[in-house]
Parts: sequence; C-alpha cells; structure tokens
Amino acid sequence: MQSFRRGDRGPAVAEIRAKLERLGRLEPGETASHDRELFDPQTDHAVRGFQQERGLRIDGVVGPETYRALDEAHWRLGDRLLSFAVSRPFVGDDVATLQERLLELGFDPGRCDGIFGRATEAAVTEFQRNVGLSPDGTLGPGTLRALEQLRRTVTGGSPSDRREEERLRRGGAALAGRVVVLDPGHGGEDEGVADHDLREADIVFDLATRIEGRLGALGVTTYLTRSADTCPDDSERARFANQMNAELFISLHLDAVSDPNASGSACYFYGSNREPRVAGSLVGERLSDLISREVAGRTDLIDGRTHPKSWTLLRLTRMPAVRLEAGYLSNPGDAVRLASPEFRDALAEAVVAAVQRLYLPEHLDIPTGQVSIAAMTI
Repeated sequence: MQSFRRGDRGPAVAEIRAKLERLGRLEPGETASHDRELFDPQTDHAVRGFQQERGLRIDGVVGPETYRALDEAHWRLGDRLLSFAVSRPFVGDDVATLQERLLELGFDPGRCDGIFGRATEAAVTEFQRNVGLSPDGTLGPGTLRALEQLRRTVTGGSPSDRREEERLRRGGAALAGRVVVLDPGHGGEDEGVADHDLREADIVFDLATRIEGRLGALGVTTYLTRSADTCPDDSERARFANQMNAELFISLHLDAVSDPNASGSACYFYGSNREPRVAGSLVGERLSDLISREVAGRTDLIDGRTHPKSWTLLRLTRMPAVRLEAGYLSNPGDAVRLASPEFRDALAEAVVAAVQRLYLPEHLDIPTGQVSIAAMTI
C-alpha cells in the first residue's frame, strides 16, 4: 500500500484520522472539518504516539505495518464472532485478549500474538469441553459469557512467559541437537541499505554463514532463510522457521540514516510498550539482551541496547525471535568495522556466546565477553 506522512492529503488520510479518533489518539475537533483529509502536525504526533506504544518504527509514517496495527487495535473482545479460518485468520486486539484470558485459565493458545490460529482454536475447544459447552472452537456469546464469569486460576506472572521458559529449559544447557534459524535480511535484487561501497544484503549473509559455521561445530542444526540470490518476504521467512520447528530465530540487519553521526548496534525482540502487557516474548527479550551485551563486550560498537517491536517477522515466528541491527553503513567508523572479516568474526562469536548463555542455568552463567567458542568446540 501507499505510505502516508505529514503534509499528505486525501480520503485515505481522513480514514487514518478516523481510526486514531476511535482509539482516543486524536480529538475529533482538533482540526477543522474541511481539513480532515490533511495529514497535519496533530496527526503526525498521534501516529508517533501510537507507533511507540505498539512497538513499531517511530517515524510518523503510516505504511503497511502501522496501518495493519491501526486496523487491529479497534477490535474489543465480544465485538465479533471469532473462529479459525485457514485462508484469512481473524487478527486483532480482541484475539490477543482472548488468548491472554485462556492462558490465565490454564489453556494454551500458543503465543499471545493476536492471531486466531489452530492453537487458539484448540484452546477454545478445550475450554468449552471443561465448562460443558459445545466444543466447536468458536468464540460466540455463550463461550464469551463463560470466559467472563470464571476467575484467573494461573498466578505468578504471565502464563505465556512461563510456558516459553519451560520450553527453553527442556534439553538442558547443551546446544547439541538444538535448531536455530538465521535470517540474513534482504537478498537477491533487494540489497538493503548501501553506503561506503558496502551492501547490507552481502554483509549480513556473510555474517550469517559465520554464525552458522560456529553453531554447527557445537552440534546445532542451523538453517538460513535465504540463499545469496533470493529474497523471501517476512511472512515466508517466518513460515520457514515455523516449519523447521526452530527453537530460536535470529534476524540480521544493518542500518543507514541521513545523519552520518548515528552509529552502533541495537537488538529487538517481540513485544510492545502497551500496558497491561498482553503480548511479547520473555525469552526473546532475554536473548536480545544477551546478544546486545556480548556485542558491546566483544566490539567497540556503541550499545544501542534492546527494544520491543511488533514487526511482522517477530510476530509471526512461533519461537523466541530477535533482530540484530549490527551497525550503520552510513557511519564511516561502523562501515570500516563491518568491512573487516575479523570484525564480522567478533560479531558472530558474540551471537553464538549469547545463544549458549541463554540455555545456561542462572548459577552457571558466564560473564559477558568470557564465553570461549574455541573451548566449547573441544
């Protein structure tokens, strides 16, 4: 779809403004009626606030990701009949609320991602059986009333976080036998960002192969989402990881902006800044933090820390997923670093060290920068 930003005008902008008004982000009388089709400063401010809350890129631009989030945000539990549809699943805040409520009652709908998939249908069906309703997997008025009448039975933190933690601990601290999917961004005709005679697609593919080799030496089954000359979209990358039954998903990217002073690395995990927290990945957050710390400890990149995001790729993967932005090609210093094979080796070892630390019990954790990849392969 076309993207809309400050200064644009037209019926699509009027629709965006209407969505923001329904969400309480924009006052209906904030702009004169004849200017409702103008993307004015108030609209820009409202969009940025919405993006920040939802874990989206905060740029004031309504592109596919932000428009999708605006559309999903207005649904409340009970607004519509919910059921599993193979071709066009129901997606929205009402589904996320349903998933969270099922988890609180001890039923597992999978990740609270706001997508009514097979796992959510199975959880609704099991709930219906337990309360004596017809087990058809559909959230209708009767099932909704039953959900509202029952109290929370699972306590002690987010049920989805605990379930993800339990899956992490299965198999112990050893990496051998684990399955990890690495996702070098872009590819094929999409070179990503480019500057200082370097292309993002080439560098992250090289970095992915370095990580793959090190993980393979530790007994990890590792898959890449693309070859050197292909560029699957985000949905295809997530689908591949899900089909491989991956335990972790690590996406690799670089950045570039108009300001050459911007530099450093940052790591992202599935989540948002919404309160109360209804979706996210605790293990993804932990892996993101470990990668961020290891990169900072093993290189001289500025540490941009970790941030929750609800990007499509992080949302659709069914396992803990992170995205590492390993520097700015628009920054002369970062570009020199990223052009160096030795520096890419350091980045690869940082990622592998973080993966190993993720599986270690807390009392066996190793300080940042002290995991020896060479010793692990002996």
